[in-house]
Amino acid sequence: MDVLFAALWGAAGAVSLVIGAWVAVHRRPPKRQVGLVMGFGSGALIAAVAYELVPPGGELSLWAFIALAGGAVVFFFVDRAASASSTGSADRSIVIGALLDGVPESMVLGMGVAAGGHVSIAFLVAVFLSNMPESLGATSGMLASGKTPRQAYRTWWSLVAVAAASAAVGYGILQLLPEADGHFAEAFAAGSVLAMLATSMMPEAYQRGGKATGLLTVLGFAVAGILSALG
Repeated sequence: MDVLFAALWGAAGAVSLVIGAWVAVHRRPPKRQVGLVMGFGSGALIAAVAYELVPPGGELSLWAFIALAGGAVVFFFVDRAASASSTGSADRSIVIGALLDGVPESMVLGMGVAAGGHVSIAFLVAVFLSNMPESLGATSGMLASGKTPRQAYRTWWSLVAVAAASAAVGYGILQLLPEADGHFAEAFAAGSVLAMLATSMMPEAYQRGGKATGLLTVLGFAVAGILSALG
């Protein structure tokens, strides 16, 4: 039953993707509001990278930064391959980024359950907060490009299922390899998050929200940072 508990935590962190899609479908927020929310989410993601995903100073290693670079490289090539076979740009890249950072993030949540029977609430909240603006912005782009709400929901529910499965895998890994930790998985996630932010989410947020997006980005960073400090 513990593995099911881990899977539920993985799904809990990712379900905000569906909530963001619901807001985009039913509320149809103006372009500027979407940009501002995406800016807030960008700041929350940067804080998650800084305080939750990159190992703390005493645990930094060459391999952690190799894993970080690996996450960026994988995002780059997967995004480029997808762009060669489909239309759309920013929304597609955000979905790919959500997948590539969501898998290792969920594995870390599952490892936390296996290690001590609990998860970092600060980390879970940071993931939850950052996922919603990602799906809000990407779903708005999907709808604008002609996709149906059903197609958008199918995309995000699929990612929730992947997150749940990834958390269960993380739980299983730590059961089989008690000495393993999630630092390399976290660093890989950090690399894919940073690459996605630089190429897709932040440029899209600024284009939609204008100069005020910078303020919301800092606010998102501050809120996620406070949650990390409290956790």
